[in-house]
Amino acid sequence: MRVGYGAARLPVPPGTPMGGYLDRPGDSAGELDPLQVGVITWSDGRRRFALAVADVICVNDDLSRQARQAVSATCELWLAATHTHAGPETGCVPGGGPTPQPWLDRIVGATRTALARAMAAERPARGSAHQGVLRDVGAARGMPSAEPAVPMDVLAVRDPAGRLEGVLVVLPVHPTVLPPGNLLVSADLTGAVRGAVRARLGPDVWVLVAAGTAGDISTRHTRRGQDTAELGRLGGLVADRCAELLDAAPAAAEAWTPGSVIGWASRRCSLARRSSVADPHALLAELRAAHERSRTAGDTTATRMALSRLEGARLLIEATPEPAPGAARPPAGKPPEPASITTEVSAVRLGGLALAALPGEPFVATGEAVRRTRPDPTFVLGYVNGYPGYLPTAAAYAGQEYEVLAGRVAPGSAEYLATTVADLLHDLDTPEDP
Repeated sequence: MRVGYGAARLPVPPGTPMGGYLDRPGDSAGELDPLQVGVITWSDGRRRFALAVADVICVNDDLSRQARQAVSATCELWLAATHTHAGPETGCVPGGGPTPQPWLDRIVGATRTALARAMAAERPARGSAHQGVLRDVGAARGMPSAEPAVPMDVLAVRDPAGRLEGVLVVLPVHPTVLPPGNLLVSADLTGAVRGAVRARLGPDVWVLVAAGTAGDISTRHTRRGQDTAELGRLGGLVADRCAELLDAAPAAAEAWTPGSVIGWASRRCSLARRSSVADPHALLAELRAAHERSRTAGDTTATRMALSRLEGARLLIEATPEPAPGAARPPAGKPPEPASITTEVSAVRLGGLALAALPGEPFVATGEAVRRTRPDPTFVLGYVNGYPGYLPTAAAYAGQEYEVLAGRVAPGSAEYLATTVADLLHDLDTPEDP
């Protein structure tokens, strides 16, 4: 197996609308740290798989399709978002939408440049999969008392002599440390992790950080601030854990052998839209009252969570406007939403290592459900090749958390996607060619 890595800058001019927060006070005013598209390629001599990770809020279907037009039939390309909330707005709306120009062309261009650099850098390599638990960085954001522990995956790529060349880190944590008031472009937690891991492992080691199933996991209950110092602290915790996992060589699983081959599969899925809330405006009034009660009581955590639910309720109302008197259809100028949301799941087998790609923002439990279906190491990525929005577990719909209120898919959608990608992985688990 030959492996390569390449990256390309993604410049963001001052005055660019930024994605991620509804209450941001303005457009970008400069750069805190550079954005990039990073690409890892694997080649078995006949086929090539490329994992591209862009420092953007989301990847819509149109962006994924256009990026894939640059590759040959013998190459499979996944385009994933780090989900930074301090980058350009790329059309991140619940249920998906078009990617605005000039970002459609800019992101595709950076992806193609990084892909070409990765292919040119391909060398014989071996790999090992390291899996463990990361503590004190992310936790369920709707549950203040939840244990601050999430799964963490690290793929180590080494040359034939055993020298470490690069690592892929899959982190199921919303990369949101910087606040809504921040107007400086940044990869946020993802960038901090990249820098901290590189500092631990050495400047000659490349680092790619991809988002896992982070839909309900964030730094809300673990961060001690929302500034660069806190980015450094949390990035350092991830880097330390990464180094620990890499040092635990006996616990690592060999990812591929010299004769390993690459296989992939994908499937388009149609997800039913959730039924609208009977009275969204009554819900909004209820959540406003809860926010006011917590604010009056001085409960900072409860106030922050109530505000998050309010934001979700506002998104819900925007999606279900009141019809004009006597009208049976949406107001003029707003076309009716399709009855379903079409999206894609994908799977890749790299020898003994499996990668699963889910679109949008799946919950961490969904990723764990996929992993439990397989005995071999399986890394589950979110935010890949499409954006249907939040993908709550069926059980989550009993509550009124932001992710459920802002979501557009019906209960059971996450489970359907998890079963589908598990089936794809099962189909790929066939004996390798001699």
